[in-house]
Amino acid sequence: MVTKEITPVLADSPESRRYNRIKRWLGIADFAIGFGLLVVLLATGWTGWMRDLAERGASQNYSFAVFLYVLMLMLISKVLGTPFDYYGFRLDHRYNLSNQRFRSWLWDEFKSLLIGLVVATVVAELLYKLMRQSPQYWWVIAWAVFLGLMVLLAQLAPVVLFPIFYKFEPLENEELKRRLIVLSERAGTRVRGVYKWHLSEKSKKANAALTGLGATRRIILADTLLDNYSDDEIEAVLAHELGHHVHRHILKSIFVQAGITLFGFWLANEVLHFAVERRNMFETMSDFADLPLLILVSTVLSFLLMPALNAYSRFNERQADRYCFESVASVEPFISAMNKLAEQNLAEKTPSRWVEWLLHSHPAITKRVAAAEAWAKSH
Repeated sequence: MVTKEITPVLADSPESRRYNRIKRWLGIADFAIGFGLLVVLLATGWTGWMRDLAERGASQNYSFAVFLYVLMLMLISKVLGTPFDYYGFRLDHRYNLSNQRFRSWLWDEFKSLLIGLVVATVVAELLYKLMRQSPQYWWVIAWAVFLGLMVLLAQLAPVVLFPIFYKFEPLENEELKRRLIVLSERAGTRVRGVYKWHLSEKSKKANAALTGLGATRRIILADTLLDNYSDDEIEAVLAHELGHHVHRHILKSIFVQAGITLFGFWLANEVLHFAVERRNMFETMSDFADLPLLILVSTVLSFLLMPALNAYSRFNERQADRYCFESVASVEPFISAMNKLAEQNLAEKTPSRWVEWLLHSHPAITKRVAAAEAWAKSH
């Protein structure tokens, strides 16, 4: 078999390194502010003052008081986080990665706040209802309910959540559509459609995804991808996504998340008992002033597990890449797509070892290209 000359991976530009370094520090600062807010609310007792204010505003209606507390907590968090969000918006414009106007960005932020408020309210209402009705086993029941909600959101996201922020329409390129559907069928998955994702209205970055579960499973291709990539490159990108289906990564990730979530709820239960019975921080476990403590437990646990979860994700991505190599006629379109995506999205191809270990859910692009080249030489 004769292989074409493979496009070598390009080095990171100074612009790419600066952009990603600023993004990392922005994320760290945003995390620190959010973490600090939770600590301050608990250490000063202000969370109790917010609870009292919510109860007075709700005229002692417990459920409405929970909602008011969640609303206040989210508004404070949003006010503190908005400067970082706005700086991120300006940063993408500075590096020519965004088309979004300020008014559109502001409207998206408002929609995100509303959706977050709805989800957070539903979760908080369920948690504290369970604590009141089943104080001994609330965490086990909450774990089961949480898993159900997670699966439901995965199913609804492509048809309910995504269209709130972006426009989608059926792909008109029938030949490309046919190729992608055939590729999906070979992978053993049935998609409900191939859609053009109008990403260019807000961003100059490119992306593609296989989204949804069951009846909502669909392929979405950003118009920025369709306009700048060949059909072979797009097929290679999707073949990688289908590799996740073939290796059952979604199902495996659900089991991993189920185990972590079960441990997280157990830990939250233990911490709440300690706070109520040993430290007298709250009168009862169903005192919703302890919500910052629950969020703090979740935040710390997520942070401690992040390197391990990212390592697991990188393992899955390498498996998906391997499936791509096996499914396409040549690895050259995969390599050229990786290089073009890195250039278009200003992604780092060669991040430092600690950055990749701690923060990256995908292997470095240089490693993915090297794996493709090694596959080409051995086959």
